[in-house]
Amino acid sequence: MTYKEARVYLDEMSKYGSVLGLDTIRGLLRELGNPQDDLKFIHIAGTNGKGSVLAYTSTILSEAGYRIGRYVSPTVVSYLERIQVDSEWISGERFANLTEKVRDAIARLEAEGRDIPTVFEIETAIAFLYFKEMQCDLVVLEAGLGGALDATNIIKNTVCAVFASISRDHIGMIGDTVEEITRNKAGIIKPGCEVVSAEQEKSVEQILRQCAAEQGCTYVQAQTDQIRVIKEDYHGIYFSYKIFQNMHTVMAGKNQLSNLAAALEVIRMLGSMGYEISIRDVRRGMERTLWPGRFTCIGENPVFILDGAHNEDAALKLKESMEAYFPGRRLLGIAGVFRDKEYDRIAQTLGPLCAKIYTVDLPNRDRGLSARRLAGVFRAYCGCVEAPEEQRQQEQTVGDAVAAALKEAGSRDVIVAFGSLSYLYQVKAAYEREIRGENR
Repeated sequence: MTYKEARVYLDEMSKYGSVLGLDTIRGLLRELGNPQDDLKFIHIAGTNGKGSVLAYTSTILSEAGYRIGRYVSPTVVSYLERIQVDSEWISGERFANLTEKVRDAIARLEAEGRDIPTVFEIETAIAFLYFKEMQCDLVVLEAGLGGALDATNIIKNTVCAVFASISRDHIGMIGDTVEEITRNKAGIIKPGCEVVSAEQEKSVEQILRQCAAEQGCTYVQAQTDQIRVIKEDYHGIYFSYKIFQNMHTVMAGKNQLSNLAAALEVIRMLGSMGYEISIRDVRRGMERTLWPGRFTCIGENPVFILDGAHNEDAALKLKESMEAYFPGRRLLGIAGVFRDKEYDRIAQTLGPLCAKIYTVDLPNRDRGLSARRLAGVFRAYCGCVEAPEEQRQQEQTVGDAVAAALKEAGSRDVIVAFGSLSYLYQVKAAYEREIRGENR
């Protein structure tokens, strides 16, 4: 099987949709020899900030000399970035070989009349096989949807369960209230593991503490107010936190303060468990952490920012960052969101900030809110909103929006593309084509 054939196979399997529950992946992994049972995990759940906490933690641990697997979703730059070891993506050839192995296992299960795994379950199985082959010391594992019934929760050997900021998201799928959502996400807590959380709303904190106590786990909550910011702008943050003095990250955005504190508490917890991680390792890991699509600046004059603000909490954080870093400057927005998101709240938060907004269609049209419908929502909050012409291809609408925003913007203006992470790589590609003059 080639990489192209592997992707075609996974596209075909996507027709089975997304199903919460562990029975199917349990059967698949048993057929594959349960590779996850030979691995140790840092399991991360939450609504916003999971990827950033994962990036900080895994990069620091790699700097400390440990072999670290990463499993993330969604991806921004490439499909292959979802499975990494020490920040290096799995190769297309290796991915294809492991996909073939999983496909053959599924064929055997199907012959026995067993349920067919979903694409996410297949990808998770491929990741576990790869991390075992690579003899990873730890795997930093990002939960997909929720926690308790997410495919990643099939693991047993959780060293540390980590919670990034929890708020309302995927409404109706894992809960209608933040308390219901928290209980679902708390399902990743395993008996006797360590639990670390970012700073949370009081009701969320109480639930996480209770769930940790029920499983006999130590609970530590990061203290964002203990971060001393030395200097910050849209290029990064210089800061100190407890024993970690004079640190620097190129990850910008007001939401990063919570993520930084959470990641550093994970490192402190691992140190108390016997993992050897020096202050130098932490400093170098912080400086080298990159995570695309999280308040990422891709250009200057005008400044061009990418940010995966896809729910109300993330939109509020993005608003705070834009107002702090670019006071008094004219803002232009590019927006694309899924229809299962609180898109009206996103529009209500970010619409008034922008002088003009361009809406786009997303790669996944089955889940995406149409650009024209999204434009109608934003017009209630922004006086100038532009939607693409009918029958335009999704890639064209993104390219058109980027070209139009760059043409409209002055050198002192700021363009921010926000919403789903799934289309930001197309925004970046379109921006680079415009800068090279390929579309002129």
